[in-house]
Amino acid sequence: MVTSWFPFAAVFGPPPLTLVGMTSDDIARPGPSRAIETYAALSPEQIEAVLGLLAEAVRVDGQQAVSEQGRLQLRGGEREGVSHLLLTLGDQLVGYAQLEDTDPVEAPAAELVVHPSHRGHGHGRALGTALLAASGKRLRVWAHGGHSAARHLAQVLGLTLFRELRQMRRPLAGLDLPEPVLPAGVSVRTFVPGRDDAAWLAVNAAAFAHHPEQGSLTQRDLDDRKAEPWFDPAGFFLAEREGELVGFHWTKVHAEEQLGEVYVLGVAPGTQGGGLGKALTTVGLRHLAAQGLPTAMLYVDADNKAAVSVYERLGFTTYETDLMYRSET
Repeated sequence: MVTSWFPFAAVFGPPPLTLVGMTSDDIARPGPSRAIETYAALSPEQIEAVLGLLAEAVRVDGQQAVSEQGRLQLRGGEREGVSHLLLTLGDQLVGYAQLEDTDPVEAPAAELVVHPSHRGHGHGRALGTALLAASGKRLRVWAHGGHSAARHLAQVLGLTLFRELRQMRRPLAGLDLPEPVLPAGVSVRTFVPGRDDAAWLAVNAAAFAHHPEQGSLTQRDLDDRKAEPWFDPAGFFLAEREGELVGFHWTKVHAEEQLGEVYVLGVAPGTQGGGLGKALTTVGLRHLAAQGLPTAMLYVDADNKAAVSVYERLGFTTYETDLMYRSET
């Protein structure tokens, strides 16, 4: 997923606490024999159970309850600042939450989900309360789709709305975008794993210095994504001037949903405003259309008026909206 923070800059999709899969009854009626335990890393058996829970939630809700970054952090052992909360009834896993406390400025970010067949018994509120306690009552939370039950749970947890994230889409069938016009001296090629890692991480950090979640990506984060089945360097475009990386557009294909994504798009500081971002956007969209995908998607903050305007001119319209809440302390 991608969030644009300024024209032609985008980040992986929403990392903080997710309230998808909650109902208003999740803030009432505590269930019997409930236990919440926190782990720095999960065992293979625990990971399998969590992934099963997430799959069932997606089947019922039609939306992921845990972001891509959160799902990647389930695997691969212990990660600094990341903890996992498992809510069980006896031996059965019925709820999961993940807390990430790695940013020196922003409040800790978390995600949570309750198994669809165990909703309405206070498990959502129990996990939310545990996250507030673990974070020192400094927390950020997403309500994907802005559903009323999730908004209600956020209110009960004492969280207030402060951000709106739009998912925008446009059809790719019959895409009629002109050849991209690159700034003078700039050429575009595709990413070479291993050779381009360090340069990309440096430009990504500079382009997203204002965005700690995206700008702080490490080699391990990049390696996690390169190991995913969807990774395809042929859809990862790098813009260079005199051998120096000045921008990039990383596309992603969601094969099952038949969606192409503007996954992450960035321009190095000092090179913005020259049309490079628009050109890279066009390069990526033309690539996705050539794969026969019917639709392209991206994420953009609603208050980023310049980026929204650019994407609207490229034919994107709002598909759904996520709301982000945070604690006031």
